[in-house]
Order: sequence, then C-alpha cells, then structure tokens
Amino acid sequence: MKYKEPDTLYLQKIGTTIKTLREEHGWSQEQFSFKSGLHRTYIGSIERGERNISVLNLKKIANTLEVPITKLFDFEI
Repeated sequence: MKYKEPDTLYLQKIGTTIKTLREEHGWSQEQFSFKSGLHRTYIGSIERGERNISVLNLKKIANTLEVPITKLFDFEI
C-alpha cells in the first residue's frame, strides 16, 4: 500500500530509528527477527519505511531493543 508523503516520512523515520537501535545491539535482521518473533522480511520492510506497523508489533520491537516504546518516536519531522 502506498502512503501519502507526510505519512511516508513518519514511517521512514520510525524505520530508521529501529534500524539504528538494532545495529547498536550488533544484531543482524535475522538475529533481531529471532529475538522479536517477527519475520526477517517484515523487519526489513519496517526499516525501509514500507510498513504501517501495528502498536503491538511496536511494543514487541521496543521490548526486544530494551527501550521504552516512546524511544521509537524520538525524532523531528
């Protein structure tokens, strides 16, 4: 599904934040996938800003990264 430009920017920023935090842990997408219980290709599409991720999956990701969920939204538009 294609999103409008302002929405796309939010998805990209969240994805970039998740990718940065994952890399800070030294995890590959495959390792992060195993730890979070989410499929590797799903993780990749989130990091590229292609997915409108659900709140429950954001919670799984934040818990896996050991950060508060609000950390995933710590960016400026």
